[in-house]
Amino acid sequence: MRYGPDHKAQSRERILHAAARELRAKGPDGLGVADVMRGAGLTHGGFYAHFASKEALVAETLDSMFAEAAASSRRLDAALADSQADLRKALRGFLAGYLSPAHRDGSQPGCPLPALAGDMARGDVAARSKFERGLARTAGRIAAALTRLGIAEPEAAARAALAQLVGAVALARALGKGAESDAILHDALQALQHRFGL
Repeated sequence: MRYGPDHKAQSRERILHAAARELRAKGPDGLGVADVMRGAGLTHGGFYAHFASKEALVAETLDSMFAEAAASSRRLDAALADSQADLRKALRGFLAGYLSPAHRDGSQPGCPLPALAGDMARGDVAARSKFERGLARTAGRIAAALTRLGIAEPEAAARAALAQLVGAVALARALGKGAESDAILHDALQALQHRFGL
C-alpha cells in the first residue's frame, strides 16, 4: 500500500497526542507503548519507525504538551508583543484560565506541570530536561509580564506564582469536582490577582 508523503508525520502526531493522554492519566511509569499505539489507531509494531524507545517518546511528548499549553496563552503572548495592549487584562485572563474548573477537569489539554510534577523526580534525564525547559519557558512568560508591570524581582515572583498555580491545580484535581476544589482555585486566583494588582 502506498502512503502520501505526509503519512509518517501524521502518524507521529497521532502517537504524540495519544501519548499525551496516557501521560496525563498514568504518568511516565504507567505509560505503555501498546496502549499509546492502540490509542493512536496504529499497530504496536510501527512504534520503532517513529521513536527509538519509550523514553524518547516521553521526552518528545513533553515538548508537544508544553507547545500545546503555550497555545492557551496566546493572548498573553500577544499583549507582551504589543506595548499598547492591556497587559493586566491579558495576565488576569491567563491566570483565570489556568485556575479554571475546565483546566482542573481536563476538558482542555492544559499545562503538563500539575499533571506530571510528581513523576518527574523519578523520570529519566531526557524527560526531566524537557520538563525543566517547559517550566522555565512558562515561568519566563509570566516574568516578562511582571517585568512590564513593574513588579519587584519579577523572576522570583514568577517562580512563586507558577508554584502557586501548579499547586492549586494539583490539589483541586486531587479533590475532584466540588465546593472545596472550586474554593482552592478561586482563592489562589484572588491571591495572585491581589498580589500583582490585577
